[in-house]
Amino acid sequence: MSIKLSRSARAALVTSSLVLALSTASAVSAGTEETISVNVDQAKLIRLPQNISTLVVGNPLIADVTMQPGGMVVVTGKGYGATNVIAMDRKGAVIADRLIQVEGPMDKVVTVYRGVERESYSCMPVCQRRITLGDSEPYFKATIDQAGTLNNQATGASATKSN
Repeated sequence: MSIKLSRSARAALVTSSLVLALSTASAVSAGTEETISVNVDQAKLIRLPQNISTLVVGNPLIADVTMQPGGMVVVTGKGYGATNVIAMDRKGAVIADRLIQVEGPMDKVVTVYRGVERESYSCMPVCQRRITLGDSEPYFKATIDQAGTLNNQATGASATKSN
């Protein structure tokens, strides 16, 4: 069975096919440009439109997102995986919807297993404790406590100097 189309109908069909192909191609390329890649325990600055009123993060255990003046947004990787961030204006209209991909650290991480217990060390330039999701609880807690003590000492020394 053969269908005969007028010249104008064929032109309209070709034009609509071309528009559909171009819009699909731009949507695919826009999707790859919309991905924000950040390493766990690191932050990245991105620019979004300035009229943002609300930011919604799909999974705050994977990434933290905070607004700064002038449309700047800080994205901090908190856990491995992917989530998204949706930016809305005061009326609730979606301005941006971006994928956030949180990946592993870029430095040399050495993982030590002692039976089922796991410890992580950052070895750039010398090996030092580095807590990573999945480390054993005693190691994780000891490292966090040690960092907290160091921070308190530094803050206390700083407060004493300013008095």
